[in-house]
Amino acid sequence: MKGLWKIVDFFRATRRRMRFGEFSRAPLRILRLEVRGRTAECEWLARPPDVWDRALPRHVGDSNHSVQALQDALKLRELLLAELPEIHSAVFRVFRQAPREPPELIITGIVTRDKVRKGISSLVMQAKLSGLRFSLDDGRLQALRLEERETRWDNFPLLRNPWVRQLVEH
Repeated sequence: MKGLWKIVDFFRATRRRMRFGEFSRAPLRILRLEVRGRTAECEWLARPPDVWDRALPRHVGDSNHSVQALQDALKLRELLLAELPEIHSAVFRVFRQAPREPPELIITGIVTRDKVRKGISSLVMQAKLSGLRFSLDDGRLQALRLEERETRWDNFPLLRNPWVRQLVEH
């Protein structure tokens, strides 16, 4: 029962500390958190671009959205490992959801308790060194192709639905 309360505390802390992002006022939507022993899996939807970014050139809005997604992944790593001290590693999957489109996997990876070096000013390098995998093209996070995922479909509960899977594959 104590473990369940820790998970509840994690969700409360996430809601409290990550209610708003630096580049988006939308709340973070966690789709799934699974804890098994010393490991966890966490999936969430990246915050949508802020409505104020609509007036900006597309590349600036895309860049803001990408920076926000990377910042959220790093903050969520820190929060998950702080609130659930028994967790040693976690698989992260971040999806982007465009209107009337299937979700796209944009960030994945295995994060661990290993210390991330301080003093690294590049957000991209911090994310890479923490174990996250993603592809940036001109400041925009690209959808990861099947071969880049290096996992089976069973590891993506959101994509187990044959209809969603068919859309993603085409």
